[in-house]
Amino acid sequence: MKKMSIEKEIKNILIEESDGKYKTFLSSIIPEEENILGVRSIQLKKTAKLIYKNFDYETYLKLNNLKYHEEIVLQGLIIGLLKKTPEEKILYIKEFIPRITNWAICDSFCSGLKFTKEYRALMWEFLKPYFNSEKEFYLRFAYVMLLSYFIVPEYIDKIFEKIDGFKSTKYYSQMSVAWLLSMCFVKDKEKTYMYLKNSKLDKYTYNKSIQKICESLSVDKMSKEKCKSLKK
Repeated sequence: MKKMSIEKEIKNILIEESDGKYKTFLSSIIPEEENILGVRSIQLKKTAKLIYKNFDYETYLKLNNLKYHEEIVLQGLIIGLLKKTPEEKILYIKEFIPRITNWAICDSFCSGLKFTKEYRALMWEFLKPYFNSEKEFYLRFAYVMLLSYFIVPEYIDKIFEKIDGFKSTKYYSQMSVAWLLSMCFVKDKEKTYMYLKNSKLDKYTYNKSIQKICESLSVDKMSKEKCKSLKK
């Protein structure tokens, strides 16, 4: 009997884990993605660990023509699990980034790159070219990495510099900057407020940032009112 390929084997696992109702929900929040099976995030994380421990994950990570959303998410989650040097992990990250085609792949991938906390200087240098990209999800990747790992005192001014240099009219990149600024406000209200008063950010992204701050449950009412007065 012919041995089943790793791609087919893992696809069968995902099909077994899929949920029709969740597929409908996921399709509604990722409307641009046509090929969704409907596997919940918690199950995908378990499956990523299973593959990492029991399968030839190196072969799986090299596959670049996968059809389903969940297959690509899995690749990103596996990269987050790799026990490699930071330099080696960066090579995997660089290879994966072009496969990011929606916000969900981007954000789940970023959430798994926790080694960044220990190697911020190295990762900051790696991220620099992506801030200059014209590609929507290259930009989103870079800014979501900032909000996930760089909102700390020694980097917050550098974050504001990168935001001032943001130039994109693509929705998902704009929203990543708005989300980042709202998280900066939660972590350092005074410094972020001063940045907002002098920001060079485009009007749409700036106002979305104010909106995200005002929607945050971690921001007090008075601060929200102060931010509303800054709206352009």
